[in-house]
Amino acid sequence: QVQLVESGGGLVQPGQSLRLSCAASQFTLKYYAIGWFRQAPGKEREGLSCISSPSDGTGSSKAFYGDSVKDRFTTSRDSAKDTVYLEINNLKFEDTAIYYCAADRRPLEFSCSSIRGEEFGSWGQGTQVTVSS
Repeated sequence: QVQLVESGGGLVQPGQSLRLSCAASQFTLKYYAIGWFRQAPGKEREGLSCISSPSDGTGSSKAFYGDSVKDRFTTSRDSAKDTVYLEINNLKFEDTAIYYCAADRRPLEFSCSSIRGEEFGSWGQGTQVTVSS
């Protein structure tokens, strides 16, 4: 089963930054829109961002963010490394969660039209982010 692999999580203090990475070993990420999600203990999974594929006919990637995401989150894509990133700045205690990336299963012309988990597949195992002083 094809899965994505997240990395870059860890234990950080409030106010610090982290950059999470998402990669795949068995398919090429650049052909897919990639979403980032998180799930905190006792809470529902939350859609954070989606970055479109440069193969969708536009030749470039566009980033979209969930309603709950403020300016602190930035998703980007490195085509040369075939990796998608999620940078989180000014980390807060409430950012503590497991962070996942997943591939948008919709046709490219509809990708990132919403950031709902049921529209995504090839989920990774997640990377833990813990914000603690």
